[in-house]
Amino acid sequence: MLKRKFGDRSEWKRVIKKKYSQSYLDTKKFKGYITLLNTIKVTEPLSVRYGEENVCIVNDGYMWLQQFPLEKNHSVTTMFNANGDIVQWYIDICLRNGFENEIPWMDDLFLDIVLLPSGEVIEKDVDEIDDALTKGIIDRTLYDFAWNEMKNIKSLISTNSFDLIKLSNNHKEILSKILQ
Repeated sequence: MLKRKFGDRSEWKRVIKKKYSQSYLDTKKFKGYITLLNTIKVTEPLSVRYGEENVCIVNDGYMWLQQFPLEKNHSVTTMFNANGDIVQWYIDICLRNGFENEIPWMDDLFLDIVLLPSGEVIEKDVDEIDDALTKGIIDRTLYDFAWNEMKNIKSLISTNSFDLIKLSNNHKEILSKILQ
């Protein structure tokens, strides 16, 4: 069974005070749902290490924008620090995106891509998808499907053609107006 992840992140215990907004967009550049989580107060900051670099991805005042494009097999979370600067894009490979009980969701296919503002691209969770295949959580068809989606997105990133990340600031602004 795939993990279904919801855009409101209501299960996240680290965030003790937040604001949340979401919207549906149907434009030439994007069709789907966008969500914005403003972490007003967290129990403790969260940082991740990429090689020699330590990147804080959650702290008081951070914002997480998530884009759930319909009829696509990925979802993008853009993480903004308290100054509004992008600290990373986190691209989840997924089977599908949808909407249930008024909240957007994705069915996670384990593989992820981190894109740093420097342009560095990092593959994540290769061990998780291999483990899911071994345990029979996914079959070879879904395994290959996920790897093909990752390969396609990495190719688009390398040619500066992964347009979804270019919409991050615009989508954050749309939802920030709703937060206030």
